[in-house]
Amino acid sequence: MVTRSTWPTRVETGADLPAVRAVHLAAFPTAEEADLVDALRTDRDAWIGALSVVATDAADRPVGHALLTRCHIDDTPALCLAPVAVLPEHQRTGAGSAAVRAALEAAGELRERYVIVLGHPAYYPRFGFTRASAHGIRLTVDVPDEALMALTLDAGHPLPAGTVHYAAPFGI
Repeated sequence: MVTRSTWPTRVETGADLPAVRAVHLAAFPTAEEADLVDALRTDRDAWIGALSVVATDAADRPVGHALLTRCHIDDTPALCLAPVAVLPEHQRTGAGSAAVRAALEAAGELRERYVIVLGHPAYYPRFGFTRASAHGIRLTVDVPDEALMALTLDAGHPLPAGTVHYAAPFGI
């Protein structure tokens, strides 16, 4: 197993599509997550190509993937962090964290302000995410309070309160 404090990252290219799908298929127990990423690619309102980031091995092959797509908090544009996936043999090596950090950095460069994630409460706080409910942010479905987290990429703009509206492929 390779352990690195930083993995090389880059924006996904068209040539990476099969490898990114393979990463998702290997990382998750069902094909739903890989199907979700594919569906988001075709959603013109959700897809932002510069925010689909891969962590790569020494041969520049994708081993991890992080994706930020468009959502809204009421009428305020925001991003949501879609499933983060890492090949099983590279999990717990920092590949996923590298991809997430690179995607968040790219979002900041695009002057995006807010990011929502529905995920593991022990993983995402390392990136600055906090409980969304503390900011008055909620979903239209019931989820554990600690699983819905939010982040502002611009300290000058506090998180808005409201209901998160995901892109249609999420089915929420």
